[in-house]
Amino acid sequence: QVQLVESGGGSVQAGGSLRLSCAASGYIYGTYYMAWFRQSPGKEREGVAGITGDAVTMYADSVKGRFTISRDNAKNTLYLEMNSLKPEDTAMYYCARGRAWWVPLESRRYDYWGQGTQVTVSP
Repeated sequence: QVQLVESGGGSVQAGGSLRLSCAASGYIYGTYYMAWFRQSPGKEREGVAGITGDAVTMYADSVKGRFTISRDNAKNTLYLEMNSLKPEDTAMYYCARGRAWWVPLESRRYDYWGQGTQVTVSP
């Protein structure tokens, strides 16, 4: 069965960096769009960044220039490099599999989700 397992979250001070990973299994990884979402308490889940199988990327305006999404299809792994972190980046971060080769950053377009990894940025 399809599984997505995130890792790499933690607590950092503002201006710091973290790298999230998402290990995928149970399907042909390189053929699906992958994305990172985040959700803070009381807020809707927000699309952060997405990437096609051949590494065409898309970012939310709030993270452009600070976050970098990438994937290693040989290792079935998705990454999110987060730099210049801000307190407003604090959230649970989820990786998700899109329903097709390319989909927008809308939750309903994704069919499998990881359990999430917490990122906390202090002022």
